[in-house]
Amino acid sequence: MKLAYATVVENERLYGETYITWFRAPALGNGAYPGQFVMLRCTDDATLRAAGTTRIDDPLLPRPMSYHRLRDGADGAEWAILYDVVGRGTAWLATRKTGDQVYGWGPLGRGYELARGSGNLLLLAGGIGVAPLVWLAEVAVAAGNNVTMIVGGRSSEHIFPSKLLPPEVEVVVTTDDGSAGRSGLATEPFAELLEWCDQAFACGPTAMLRAAAGVARKSKRRRPVQVLLEERMGCGTGICYGCAVEVRVRGGRAMKLVCRDGPRFEARDVW
Repeated sequence: MKLAYATVVENERLYGETYITWFRAPALGNGAYPGQFVMLRCTDDATLRAAGTTRIDDPLLPRPMSYHRLRDGADGAEWAILYDVVGRGTAWLATRKTGDQVYGWGPLGRGYELARGSGNLLLLAGGIGVAPLVWLAEVAVAAGNNVTMIVGGRSSEHIFPSKLLPPEVEVVVTTDDGSAGRSGLATEPFAELLEWCDQAFACGPTAMLRAAAGVARKSKRRRPVQVLLEERMGCGTGICYGCAVEVRVRGGRAMKLVCRDGPRFEARDVW
């Protein structure tokens, strides 16, 4: 883990209220892999002075953000986050300009793990849960895997553009209101395709992940389903114990930290 200021390279609204921000901060991107995250402090001294306050705790907590993509920039490797504007922290991030700096620390957590010999991969993305799965899809395609990604959202305004994915990825879109793709829940095509894959990966709302775990339990052929859990975090490093969850372990159940032991867990171990 490294601590550093990340310089904003680009920041734009990609669709709906979803933004993508590219940063240049090699120290925070070196060694990262899909499913890991970075903690970003969503405030700066200039913002505080402009607001007429000297408080450094507004917002109090930093924001955990999944690494969305990596690319080669003019001055070294750059990395991006993809996020919905849902509160003060993300609203602050959405207004950053090129050259602005954001303090952060990472890479953090355990990301997705591709098993040796897995040829067919099924990715399940619910809402902004698509963020880490895009990078996973890119890595998997580059490694020669067959990838199908299910992208679900409330409506067409909440669907990640398929054109931004590698052309080799087969995309299945579902929306709650039927305004794009199939009408219904993303877990419906997930149930249809689970036995096709060698491994499955999911990220999104807890209700969707729980439902995906239920599908996996009922499947005739047991398929590993790796999920990324989302919990409020104070530090991202295991110090504050604010993101503890109960999971199944050999001999019973135990408390684990999403930031340190996760965020990647096997779905059957959680639900």
